[in-house]
Amino acid sequence: MHPVLKAFVCGSISGTCSTLLFQPLDLLKTRLQTLQAGRAGMVTLLFRVVRTESLLGLWKGVSPSFARCIPGVGIYFSTLYMMKQKFLVDRSPTALESVFLGATARAVSGICMLPVTVVKTRYESGRFGYGSVYGALKNIYQTEGPRGMFSGLTATLLRDAPFSGIYLMFYTQTKKLTPQDQLDPVLMPLLNFGCGIFAGILASLVTQPADVIKTHMQLSPQKYHRTSQAVAFIYKDFGLVGFFRGGVPRALRRTLMAAMAWTVYEQMMEKMGLKS
Repeated sequence: MHPVLKAFVCGSISGTCSTLLFQPLDLLKTRLQTLQAGRAGMVTLLFRVVRTESLLGLWKGVSPSFARCIPGVGIYFSTLYMMKQKFLVDRSPTALESVFLGATARAVSGICMLPVTVVKTRYESGRFGYGSVYGALKNIYQTEGPRGMFSGLTATLLRDAPFSGIYLMFYTQTKKLTPQDQLDPVLMPLLNFGCGIFAGILASLVTQPADVIKTHMQLSPQKYHRTSQAVAFIYKDFGLVGFFRGGVPRALRRTLMAAMAWTVYEQMMEKMGLKS
């Protein structure tokens, strides 16, 4: 198997594990960012979803999440692996190179998977009654055209590319500071996970406003034709704090998902005899 294909498989498997575990946090994040959540906090909303939609209601949107994350994380890691092999040649990236590599790999993955991201956001909002991912994509294309399939593209890239770039920079730099040579190999996954948590919290905070804008644009594409319109609406209705709605569940989910995905990916790549 080609090394890039191996990186894709390792990334896809790590994406599957993290998506299944942390989907409820993504659903809560989407609900908190939209008007239907009102002023409810995360815990109140959690109980409300369980009460009205059952415990499994927390996994609403898991099908499009899988459809997005399994190939999406695979594309991200294989693109990252390919770029590292081409530009770095057996050395660690500098802080600036990490930002560039992470942002570029995420931009490629984000553009490829955006139509499925739109479906996932709508599933989680509880406002749309799509029967399947394919049915939703077909419906959006027929009623809204290509523009609907790629609604929120700018906000998605402004959120995902910087997140991955900042995340990779903090992750690689934090790992360089840790005494890896002196550590028991059994503890390595735990160290990687810890570095991932630290990197994820910082990257989530920086990119939260773009995530709120993206959610609004994907749920109301007929209302917002430009990113600036969504920004003006959020600021007018909620003030500056509106750009950080849903920040806690998103930070938890993105941080834990990224930390787990990287930990699983690096362990699997090591087992396959490849340098991640």
